Amino acid sequence: MTNLENILKSRSRFACGVELVTTRGTFDEAKAVHTREFARELVDNPEVDWVSITDNAGGNPQLSPVALGKPLLYAGKEVIIHLSCKDFNRNGIESTAWMLASEGFQNILALTGDYPVTGYSGNPKPVFDIDSIGLLTLLNEMNHGLGVPLPARNGNSRKLQQTSFYLGAVTTNFKLHENEVVPQYLKLLKKIAAGAQFIILQIGFDARKYSELTAYLGTQGLDRMPVIGNVFLMNERLAEFFHKGRIPGVVVSDEFLHRCRLASAASDKGRRFFREFAARQMAVFRGLGYAGVYFGGLEHAEDLREILEIEKTFSVNDWKVFAKEIQFSRPGEFFYFDRNTETGLADGTRLNPAYAASLKQRPITHNVTTGYRFSRWVHDQVFTPGKPLHSLGRRVYERAKIPAQGPKLLRVAEYISKAALFGCKDCGDCSLPDCGYLCPESSCVKNQRNGPCGGTRDGKCEIEDFECIWSRTYDRLKAEGNEQEMLAHAPVIQDQALRGTSAWGNSFRGLDHHGRRPAAAKPQPAEKPRLS
Repeated sequence: MTNLENILKSRSRFACGVELVTTRGTFDEAKAVHTREFARELVDNPEVDWVSITDNAGGNPQLSPVALGKPLLYAGKEVIIHLSCKDFNRNGIESTAWMLASEGFQNILALTGDYPVTGYSGNPKPVFDIDSIGLLTLLNEMNHGLGVPLPARNGNSRKLQQTSFYLGAVTTNFKLHENEVVPQYLKLLKKIAAGAQFIILQIGFDARKYSELTAYLGTQGLDRMPVIGNVFLMNERLAEFFHKGRIPGVVVSDEFLHRCRLASAASDKGRRFFREFAARQMAVFRGLGYAGVYFGGLEHAEDLREILEIEKTFSVNDWKVFAKEIQFSRPGEFFYFDRNTETGLADGTRLNPAYAASLKQRPITHNVTTGYRFSRWVHDQVFTPGKPLHSLGRRVYERAKIPAQGPKLLRVAEYISKAALFGCKDCGDCSLPDCGYLCPESSCVKNQRNGPCGGTRDGKCEIEDFECIWSRTYDRLKAEGNEQEMLAHAPVIQDQALRGTSAWGNSFRGLDHHGRRPAAAKPQPAEKPRLS
């Protein structure tokens, strides 16, 4: 057990972590020199329990987090390494994980990652071979002894030595629409089922949402899950930057932007306001029972010292006043739980009345199309094991001259129909039934097969101007009363060896991810809301 794991599990203290963002270039660059000096000061600070190091933050090419993390780790400081899926395929990620384990890094924050932006000679090609759920699944299996096939390929395998990673994940509920927020909660449950042992909340400025996250986990029997609040030291420039949506998943409302502008008009340019605001956020997280806080946006050790000193001056119940003040939501923003009129926070015993009513009404939105209903009916009739047409299909494809392609006429029909209806990319390992009959390869820039990433902007993709496939999937399933089972299929880890083969045939023959996943390993769907 790492020291960080012991602190978060035992709640022996309110933990404090600080984020370090690596830089582009070698350690000789001026900015890198400053970052190293800051890191040394954090090592010497007994109030800092860990240092968290980003992995190509914002999708920018930067120095590997290991280069900055090694001196900190060897100096005795706990280090969390961010590991994302945007720049490496699963083999590259596994190699990196073995290297981390060999170097002594045990704390890992598993991320899907930001979409890559401009690099050398233009924009790079993103990878996203797996996502955060797939990454957690891989790392969790490594912790239990990863099974690898023997060279003889006779079906036997051997287990590699177990790693001891302490795995974390990020979640966000700072979304505008119901079909964004609820899928994020459902994905959080899958992250925990896949091996996440602590959770860090995304940057946000609404205490009601802070309280809603812990209330939701409580309804799922996860009230002991260590959750870490995110405290980002703001200034007017950053508020403007976030307000424009420059960082996917980070939201600054019009109201909060206005408050930041007013503060910056003071003689000290808002220095005192922003540090006190960060200290008040910290107090709210402490009061709500979070396991600790994660500081971002710091550039100097003095910033941290001032925030911690301010927070120490608050009385034990001041956080309740601060919680009422730090509620910068947007007009019409969705909340899962009703609002407690006394505290202004989430009432974990009652669903939001409008949301509760919608669960009875089951509204049909523009996303519940005739094409969706037809696709689902066909799949149920043809691709459901035990149905007559499924048994017939299996025999037809097994007896084909080339089973991987099936009968030529059926292969042509499959290719044309799926390309026309779904924009199919012929991956051979189809996730249409997992994603509301929307193709994750043609309709999701990150190929997300296990739920939404955290980067959506008001229901739309962070990169392209179209509605997120998981928001659309949620609407489709909610109309049928099945939205809580949206991620019951997770984890999906696509097999690239099937690309260019018949997905119909692979489904009939049990070769796709549905067939490969043992029944005992299939996650159970989340319980449906039972609150009044």
